[in-house]
Amino acid sequence: MAVCKNSNGNCMQLPSAWVMRFIDALPHRARVLDLACGEGRHTSLFLMKGFEVTAVDIDVSHVEPLVGAPGLTVECRDLENEPWPYGEAAFDAIVVTNYLHRAHFPDYWKSLAPGGLFIMETFTEVNKRIWGRPKRPEHYLLPGELLRLAPEGARICAYEEGLNTQDYGVERIVWMKPGDAEMLALPLGAR
Repeated sequence: MAVCKNSNGNCMQLPSAWVMRFIDALPHRARVLDLACGEGRHTSLFLMKGFEVTAVDIDVSHVEPLVGAPGLTVECRDLENEPWPYGEAAFDAIVVTNYLHRAHFPDYWKSLAPGGLFIMETFTEVNKRIWGRPKRPEHYLLPGELLRLAPEGARICAYEEGLNTQDYGVERIVWMKPGDAEMLALPLGAR
């Protein structure tokens, strides 16, 4: 994860290259769920693109400076210990990075609008072996697990597994929920 200095001189993570790769595939004024938004690195990016963003985390203190930005809803939620609050087809995109809660996958599918994208990148068992974290198996993926967690009917648009530029072991996936109006194909990484 690359870092830079924010206006307060503090270090913060830059947006994920995986998320950046697919952001332009989202429709104008897309409704985006940034789940486990953390410091808001993706929330800020989505807002700059003019999207309607719901930023959710158990600790939203890092995104408080963004409160009041047009198109932003910030929600402090412990989604691992409360019912899934989002309705059917509520979002055009759901973005999850550096977070894993396997029980959410059916909820992601339900809350994604037809033609919508699910974009995820998180740590694998390889990262645990190299860096010693995440420590608990429920917080890292096993080889190929994101492919197995994709709901039946999801169209896999992109998938990668390996070491990223910071030598973290990650698995990444983008899948689409089929709909009447959807992209025929997403752009490939290298053209």
